[in-house]
Amino acid sequence: MKSLIAALVLSAISILAQSGQPSIQFTDVTKSAGLTFVHYTGAFGKKYLPETLGPGVAFIDYDGDGWQDLFFTNGKDWPGQHRRTATLQLFRNNHNGTFTDVTRAAGLAVEVYALGVAVGDYDNDGDDDLFVTAVGQNRLFRNTKGVFADVTKEAGLAGPSEFSTSAAWLDFDRDGNLDLIVGNYVQWTPETDLFCTLDGTRKSYCTPESYKGASVRLWRNRRDGTFEDVTRTAGLLDNTSKTLGIAVLDANQDLWPDILLANDTQPNRLYINNGKGGFAERGILSGIAFSEEGIARAGMGVDAADYDRSGYPSVMITNFANQMLALYHNEGNGLFVDEAPRSAVGRATLLTLGFGCFFFDYDLDGWLDIFVANGHVDSDIERIQSRIKYAQPPHVFRNTSKGAFEAVTQSLGAALHQPRVGRGAAYGDFDNDGDLDVVMTTNGGPAVLLRNDGVSNHSLRIRLVGSRTNRNGFGAVVRVTAGGETQTQMLRSGSSYLSQSENILTFGLGTRMQADSLEIRWPSGAVDRMSNVKSGGVVTLTER
Repeated sequence: MKSLIAALVLSAISILAQSGQPSIQFTDVTKSAGLTFVHYTGAFGKKYLPETLGPGVAFIDYDGDGWQDLFFTNGKDWPGQHRRTATLQLFRNNHNGTFTDVTRAAGLAVEVYALGVAVGDYDNDGDDDLFVTAVGQNRLFRNTKGVFADVTKEAGLAGPSEFSTSAAWLDFDRDGNLDLIVGNYVQWTPETDLFCTLDGTRKSYCTPESYKGASVRLWRNRRDGTFEDVTRTAGLLDNTSKTLGIAVLDANQDLWPDILLANDTQPNRLYINNGKGGFAERGILSGIAFSEEGIARAGMGVDAADYDRSGYPSVMITNFANQMLALYHNEGNGLFVDEAPRSAVGRATLLTLGFGCFFFDYDLDGWLDIFVANGHVDSDIERIQSRIKYAQPPHVFRNTSKGAFEAVTQSLGAALHQPRVGRGAAYGDFDNDGDLDVVMTTNGGPAVLLRNDGVSNHSLRIRLVGSRTNRNGFGAVVRVTAGGETQTQMLRSGSSYLSQSENILTFGLGTRMQADSLEIRWPSGAVDRMSNVKSGGVVTLTER
């Protein structure tokens, strides 16, 4: 009998080991890493709409030393209020699991009511630059050997006051220079703030329905350090959008980058690139605009990836509580079908309010998993709906292969059980051990850095350097084949919510020590191929 029990236990352990679950833990190392960032909303009782949206975060190797640093956006006092100083913050990676605040030395101790961030080398000089979205004036910070300068005006990006959210760099015309897509939320300023109330007496935060929408802006890189607004001529002008999340993808696999907008209470937009400098909107025709019931949901964060190895990128969009996350599968014929209602993903996300989200292979088994940061916008929500909480733990869904997911948050350590008012989220390998760690921001609270521990599988990590293509290699498609299995990823800026993950592609190889073959299709049209590429470390590949 004892031998039978022992055999059953060993069998169970073997099954768990194959699933990649028992040893992997996400450990909260925020304090030991020296990350002291705490978001400041500027709230002083007026309940201004931007106070609910939270900060973004970005992994960026700003000094080019091969280690991922961390950048956080931040709020500030509203006009007429002088309670404290709050600035953007940059933390340098010390190569030993800790970070140092280098904000002032890097020229980023700037007060701005900032929300989102996008990382990209817009001038192709080898240093990654920062674009920061804000309530008021967005900012472009040019990086020169680790020191940033505000070049917003010189670059032609100074303009009227806007309420900008997520942004992404992309080379939409494939001329080798990064252009910029910027999402705008609603037409709101402190002067035009409306009085909204739930009880008829006290002011509450207004919903986006209270305000008119605002169009995204597309800025074309003139290749001389300046940009021009081509929103109208490119077919993107639409003042009904209320954009919170932006993803760049190649929806139809024609090698031209398309744009997906996650809109809050308005239909999501899918802009297909015509290859001639313009876009055609296909949100409704593709099935991505609404829920299955034909309802425009409260889209927050967004990401796109080929999670089932079909060769086409599918899409997830986080939504409000009682709406569940959308998981739109790309059918390969121009149509997307929401798989969430019939999956563990839908059931688990029905009562949570998602913001930051991304596909990533946390266990390095070769199948892309899902991370979602959650948190409500109303601190009193439990008085109205007892089943919904203000602070909520994140979700992690493990890809069990071929696009089926299982909820595994509870098995990945106590740090993931902690309820937080989550907002921005990004992934990156901050300790250079080959697996992907997670950083998440909270609204009006501290950031959290979650170190991925216990992964035994191997990875192939690829940094791209364009020559004819933009230097970041954004838009390049990489196919990795190992053991007869092929994975495909496109290197992109943007995605998630107000945030940016590292500009390195990570392919999980499972127990394999190398990739049999690797192919890179660059936006320039060039194709590079390699064979027998060993795992471990970061492989830098330059366009030939």
